[in-house]
Amino acid sequence: MRKAIINFLKSNKDNYISGEEIAKSLDISRAAVWKHIQILRQLGYKISSCEKRGYKLEELPDLLLSDEIQFDLNTKIIGKNIVHYFSIDSTNRIAKELAGNNFENGTVIVAEEQTGGKGRLNRSFFSPKSKSILFSLILRPDLLPREAPKFTLLAAVAVASAMIKFDLKPSIKWPNDILFDGRKVVGILTEMSAEMSKINYIVVGVGINVNINREEFPPEIREIAASLSEIKGKNISRVEFFKVLLEEFDQLYQEVIQNGFKKIFDLWRKYNITLGKKIRVIPAGEEKEFFAVAEDIDEDGTLIVKTENGIEKVYAGDVSIRE
Repeated sequence: MRKAIINFLKSNKDNYISGEEIAKSLDISRAAVWKHIQILRQLGYKISSCEKRGYKLEELPDLLLSDEIQFDLNTKIIGKNIVHYFSIDSTNRIAKELAGNNFENGTVIVAEEQTGGKGRLNRSFFSPKSKSILFSLILRPDLLPREAPKFTLLAAVAVASAMIKFDLKPSIKWPNDILFDGRKVVGILTEMSAEMSKINYIVVGVGINVNINREEFPPEIREIAASLSEIKGKNISRVEFFKVLLEEFDQLYQEVIQNGFKKIFDLWRKYNITLGKKIRVIPAGEEKEFFAVAEDIDEDGTLIVKTENGIEKVYAGDVSIRE
């Protein structure tokens, strides 16, 4: 009912609407309208009231509430079901639980704050309340399990494509880190449940630093982390950015289902800053590093590098660009 009231106010945003008119339209009492208005105000909606004139929506909260994200959202699969939390330990954990309970393809789990979020290589992810975009997607593609790692690159391309819509230049470092001035803006973690020849589900977790000032980052990561607002020079609406991102992800996901990953890889190459560079590589599970030149990615998204011993492949690990 609150969703219906907000949509009613949005559609008449330049005018006061009487409680009686809202009540009659939604077939509820005026007292019920008043109670819902109070709850909406507590959620952050700025709704003014005027005697004998009614209510008027003055300002929307920059909270990633399902009603706000789904309003005018133009997707076919992604975001038809959105589960919102104000605070949670990990959106990926909840996504895996829900996926195991048969939640639908394209379900989004989003949080204002994560208390135990993790990125690649089990690294923690800093996420002050309502200043980041922290979400996980449940995907159920009819593909073989070996295709699953490619969705990490898809997620990076989706974020990069959304950034371009906001006049922000993306720089992807293999496989999926998005950087600004050498500092990390976006982290992506992909997990999967599968059988020998079938993907049960893929969970793609994404954390984006949006409106975090540099001095807000803890000292230990201040030199390696950045935010979209720092790139833009001003704060960005998280709601609007998230809607654009889900629409980009939806289009790319449909592209993959219909035509495979070729377009994803082409876009990844376009946005990347790794290929052609001298890099340091620490393979996953190893401590020994080696140096190489990043040549390309193969049809699986694996990084192809040239070392003094010849061509090698990096399947997972930590890559840094050498100046």
